Amino acid sequence: MDRLPNPAWLRSFETAARHLNFTTTAKELGLTQTAVSLHIRSLEADLGQKLFTRNARRLELTELGQSYALTVRRALGDIALSTNSLFGPASRQTLTVRAAISTATYWIAAELPDFMARHPDIPVRLVSHIWNDTIAPKDVDVEIRMGYGDWPGVTSDKLTDETLVPVCQSGSPIPNLQTLHGSPLIHILGYEDNWARYFQAHGLPPAERAPLYSVDTSVAALQLVMAGAGCATIVERFARNAIAQGAPIRIAGPAIPFAQSHYLIAAPGTAQPSAAAGLFCAWLRERLALDAAG
Repeated sequence: MDRLPNPAWLRSFETAARHLNFTTTAKELGLTQTAVSLHIRSLEADLGQKLFTRNARRLELTELGQSYALTVRRALGDIALSTNSLFGPASRQTLTVRAAISTATYWIAAELPDFMARHPDIPVRLVSHIWNDTIAPKDVDVEIRMGYGDWPGVTSDKLTDETLVPVCQSGSPIPNLQTLHGSPLIHILGYEDNWARYFQAHGLPPAERAPLYSVDTSVAALQLVMAGAGCATIVERFARNAIAQGAPIRIAGPAIPFAQSHYLIAAPGTAQPSAAAGLFCAWLRERLALDAAG
């Protein structure tokens, strides 16, 4: 790295450049006046230039000091801005919620404005499982997974029962299940049997046509549906939220039960949930109860 003076010296210099008074600077930084004066002298010695002119009753910045103060102030401001943007203000505890990208996109994100309206003092960071390698389990406050609830090494608490529906582009002519049976089909990797299960539930054999597309998320499947590439089977909750958000898709057939559900996950040895996490989980269950009621 290129030459960089001691950050503590730079902070003292920037504050002193604003106040032009070492006593006031010391009060703002929680230091002694002697410590501030030592920081400034050390910085000047390191740079080989005077930054202040010390008069009997006041300080003045030299021309070099004025130019350097602008640069240092901008740099410290950028660091503060980035710190607050990424980690939040020190006085506020960010709630980190992790979910699969489809769950995050087509369920949790759609509901979050209601949570924020009720709890504006709790910043929420919503992350997907693609960040598993960069976010340690201990840094996740609430985790939501879809599956059978049989993950080893964790405690799972069932949140939902889900249903599955076929979706097609909003303008597609799909008058009945027979037409759907012969339409171009989109498969989601890991759920390749969803179409067969759907058709079986309605007394139809598996589709004979090979899938035109196979994708790894419901998000990608819905994008293909919106583009008119074919039809996909999607968790009904996701489909209805996507439609509510204006996605040009429609549900093309009746729902069937889906074997997988959403669960709240707790790892072994996890500390008691924070107050914010408790409020979030209670709010989520309340929203689900409202959905179930109509």
